[in-house]
Amino acid sequence: MNEKTTPFALITGASKGIGKSIAYELAKQGYPLLLVARSETELKALSDDLQVKYGINAAFLSIDLSTTGASQKVTDWIKMNNYPVGILVNNAGYGVWGDFSQSSLTDQLGMMQLNMNVVVELSHLLLPILSKEKQAYILNISSTAAYQAVPTLAVYSATKAFVLSFTRALRFELAPTSISVTCFSPGPVDTGFAARAGLNAFSKMAEKFNMQPDEVAKMAVKAMFSKKSEVIPGFTNIISVYANRILPKAFIEKTAAGIYKI
Repeated sequence: MNEKTTPFALITGASKGIGKSIAYELAKQGYPLLLVARSETELKALSDDLQVKYGINAAFLSIDLSTTGASQKVTDWIKMNNYPVGILVNNAGYGVWGDFSQSSLTDQLGMMQLNMNVVVELSHLLLPILSKEKQAYILNISSTAAYQAVPTLAVYSATKAFVLSFTRALRFELAPTSISVTCFSPGPVDTGFAARAGLNAFSKMAEKFNMQPDEVAKMAVKAMFSKKSEVIPGFTNIISVYANRILPKAFIEKTAAGIYKI
């Protein structure tokens, strides 16, 4: 692939987990990258490794996307450097576990900002840039939690439901254009998410069902380039989501509450 004619892929939350694995997957395919996350140290290490291994340009911007105006700063950085962006991967996000009434409101609002608002902001701000490409893609990373209410992860599951709904609508609106929109909703992935959310007990149980981030990234990138509308990776996750559609909501929510209350 000729980097001069190949558009960049912008990946949020690129320093670890699924975002990092997606960066490697796209680099393998010759795509130059724009890596965005908070940790400058981790981003630089990733950028250096990608450039050495795959010979692609991997620029990075260290920024806390949950802060006001961050999405505009990312867009200004792109415009200032004249990066042609043909892929937007909205991956950055985190979860806050615990009873809603006992959880920090600041943490909950910060999660909503990152999980929802940034997805909307970057999509809106970058559409004019994406539309310049003959074929462009938006890949939104949601979760199987989007398909049901999850007590003790009430706000997190609601933010992922928002991402799913937003992606469906945006895909329909952009259908006549050159921009394809895909929602990818994994279940448990070995990224340390559960531990960071405070789900220490659950994280031990999740190890039995965890998918590996590299495996998930390959499936996500394939789904994006195949212009899939909505993909849930893993047979167990598919069955789980299907069960949510046919079983009583009260039963599903009680079951989820029992799992996450561990």
